Amino acid sequence: MYLPEYYEFCCRVKIIAGHDALEKIPEALEQLHAGRPLIITDKGVSAAGLANIVTEAIKDGVTIGAITDDVPQDSSLKIVNQLAGMYRDNDCDSIIAVGGGSVMDTAKGVNIVVSENADDLMKFSGAGALKKALKPLVVIPTTSGTGSEVTLVAVVKDHERHLKMAFVSYFLLPNVAILDSRMTLTLPPVITAATAMDAMAHAVEAYTGLAKNPMSDANAIAAISLISDNLLKVIKNPSDREGRLALANGATLAGAAFSNSMVGVVHTLGHATGSVCGVPHGVCMSILLPYGLEYNMHKNAHFTGELLLPLAGVEVYAGTPKHLRAEGTVAYIRKMNRDIHDATDGGHARFFEEVRDRDGRRMVPREKLEDIARAALDDGSIFYNPEECDYEDFLMIIKAAWEGAPLDRELIKKG
Repeated sequence: MYLPEYYEFCCRVKIIAGHDALEKIPEALEQLHAGRPLIITDKGVSAAGLANIVTEAIKDGVTIGAITDDVPQDSSLKIVNQLAGMYRDNDCDSIIAVGGGSVMDTAKGVNIVVSENADDLMKFSGAGALKKALKPLVVIPTTSGTGSEVTLVAVVKDHERHLKMAFVSYFLLPNVAILDSRMTLTLPPVITAATAMDAMAHAVEAYTGLAKNPMSDANAIAAISLISDNLLKVIKNPSDREGRLALANGATLAGAAFSNSMVGVVHTLGHATGSVCGVPHGVCMSILLPYGLEYNMHKNAHFTGELLLPLAGVEVYAGTPKHLRAEGTVAYIRKMNRDIHDATDGGHARFFEEVRDRDGRRMVPREKLEDIARAALDDGSIFYNPEECDYEDFLMIIKAAWEGAPLDRELIKKG
């Protein structure tokens, strides 16, 4: 087992998981000396009936102060400040977030403003601005991917200035995360795949990056096993409650892993591709993951090879010579993407040339690849990547991922 000379690990979120976990919310709020929450969600979650499931589950033990589904696709500075006013106007004492990453980021932002009795979230951007505990926050993920329920970061967009601001503090960790299979049962197969592969990328990069440690490793390995064992089953049988709960647990474990050991080049290029071309983050992660592993293999093949065990199982791992296990891991992830592509009737893209918008238009034109490589240069997630990257490296990786061709590792400028 790899043991660094020094590391830190923190995940102080209470996890409540099960097929009827929502019904535990009143008790959880009571323990936090709260009972009048503002429920924050978005219109998609409301339309799917998920907010109603939550309110029905807690109706006998909680007085709901207010409910809003005004959260946009990208969490918004303007909306955060508006919802803080709603919290105050309705004498709320806590927040329940029901949704994906944008909803949870919005709820974290609102919590900063109301807890600090402030009028503008921007006063607290960056790291270290928060000095005390915030109001009670319960989060209920409706996708199994972002891991935001156990992360200390919120990203909120200032749409007027076209900027995304990060807020980082251990005080942003939610008090309670509820993992309930009912929350993801209606998730379409393509979104189920993209979000789960987002979680897979969190876990894989956490395990193979420079800041890995035994605690993050344990979470990452468990996450990879749960996702690998259950993703295709759920895609083929969306009503599989056991599989849905397994993916939810996997995403949370992956979130705990990467928020303590960071990520690398997969996320660096994924952030850049999302910024330049608007490709959903989970789609970027699933496409880029094998390429990031190939790029770093000369530095960390032993760690990459160890992942073949939770990915493929004991028989495949034992039957693969040690010096071939890293390549086996990459091959297995590529096979996962092909199998998901087939199981979703081509809806899950295997490489960027296949990514289309709702109107069937290509989302990543080849002429945008240089812009993506340039954008990646400004992303701080590369800091913990095992190998250094420059513009030419980023361009080489994104070109291969666009075409669906294996990376030519002979071209990597080894640092």
